[in-house]
Amino acid sequence: MTTLPPHQDLEHPWRIRFMAAILLTGQVCLRTIRGKIYQRKAIEHMVTAGPGSLGPVLLITGLSGAIFTVQMGRYLQQFGALSALGGAFSEAFCRELAPILTASVIAGQVGSAFAAEIGAMRVTEQIDALHMLRTDPVNYLVVPRVVACCIMVPTLTMFALVVGLAAATLVSAQLYGLSPSVFLDSVRDFLTPADVMKTLFKGFIFGAIDALIGCSWGLTTQGGAKEVGQSATVAVVTSWVLIFVVDFFLSLVLYGKPIV
Repeated sequence: MTTLPPHQDLEHPWRIRFMAAILLTGQVCLRTIRGKIYQRKAIEHMVTAGPGSLGPVLLITGLSGAIFTVQMGRYLQQFGALSALGGAFSEAFCRELAPILTASVIAGQVGSAFAAEIGAMRVTEQIDALHMLRTDPVNYLVVPRVVACCIMVPTLTMFALVVGLAAATLVSAQLYGLSPSVFLDSVRDFLTPADVMKTLFKGFIFGAIDALIGCSWGLTTQGGAKEVGQSATVAVVTSWVLIFVVDFFLSLVLYGKPIV
């Protein structure tokens, strides 16, 4: 049985919502370990979080890769280090920008939808109906969504890496006359398979954040249609903030502290 505390009679709704999110995280981990996953629902949400979000992810990451290459190439050209453009690109885009941008798109498109859908079910008492049918809302509503995002965000991040790299290679060749072989050789010199695995791990964590925040904010929604919209909006902003905060600490842990 899930115990998510309502917040309408308490003084600190934000505090209660974060407590509910922490509680929900533990419940999801426990149920996932026990294998209590509605596979059909998980596949449905994977379609929404994967193919349904592929277009925006590729468009944003492709343009970001091109923009980053334009700006970075300008400075490297001034110092005669244009051949290192691929390495600089791999260090910044592949390690940081690709997973963050992908997770941010998923938060805006999928996480907000989770919050709105579950919030609407909460205010229309459909969650209570699930209890009456002896169906655990966490098992039925939350776990499949979390599993879907944890799988699809790293997958989309891989597509984002490929598209961003392709855009950067094209821009470096067209604007700076840097041959693709030189650019890609520089990428290989700086980017290791371990870096790619760390990037995918970041995508996994960010996907969990998107789904858990969206579901938690939906489950703690009280009121009517106005509050459902507010929950969806606040869930997106909260996810973005948490993604950047978590990314800071993950970067310190995965890549080490800066050398002074």
